[in-house]
Amino acid sequence: QHRTEEFQKVNLLMKVPALKDGSFTLTESIAILLYLARKFKTPDHWYPSDLQKRARVDEYLSWQHVNIRGKGSKLFLSKVLLPLLTGQPLPPEKLEGVTEELNVVLKQFEENFLQDKPFIAGNEVSLADIVALVELMQPVGAGCDLFEERPKLAEWRRRVEEAVGKQLFQEAHEGILNIKNLTADQIAPDLLEHFKHQLLKQGSQN
Repeated sequence: QHRTEEFQKVNLLMKVPALKDGSFTLTESIAILLYLARKFKTPDHWYPSDLQKRARVDEYLSWQHVNIRGKGSKLFLSKVLLPLLTGQPLPPEKLEGVTEELNVVLKQFEENFLQDKPFIAGNEVSLADIVALVELMQPVGAGCDLFEERPKLAEWRRRVEEAVGKQLFQEAHEGILNIKNLTADQIAPDLLEHFKHQLLKQGSQN
């Protein structure tokens, strides 16, 4: 659906997520989350009015793109999508390298952003926690247990899920957690070719 002319009117880049609010359109997940928080005046803890707490949220949201998001997505693509599209699993040494890249940023996340706090911005959940955990669910969906040997991370995940609501969290991630059941014939042919071209191009650059 996001490759149609109709969707292109919302986002010229034909990517998701995208938001259309009346005649106003907006792209990029972080920008959309901040817009929604401000428009609907969500409870303060999601994007705190306190200057320093908000700065902690902004700090994480600025860091995460090429770190948690970048490495988590790379592992997901390498372990699930690339083998699905090419019919060949990623060589073990390459998969090990991609996994180690994620391990490095997870250590940074625990030590620099989470530290000994319940949540990234302090004692209450914020958009930073939601963004962090959502990105980590990609490698979890690929079959990587990121939390088994990381008790601090596992406790933080439990707190975030409880703050959101466990049932809602499960519903939101149902697709990604069942991604291993996806087969190539369930993907539209033109989208399949697009993915294959992009992933093979990315693979040749790594």
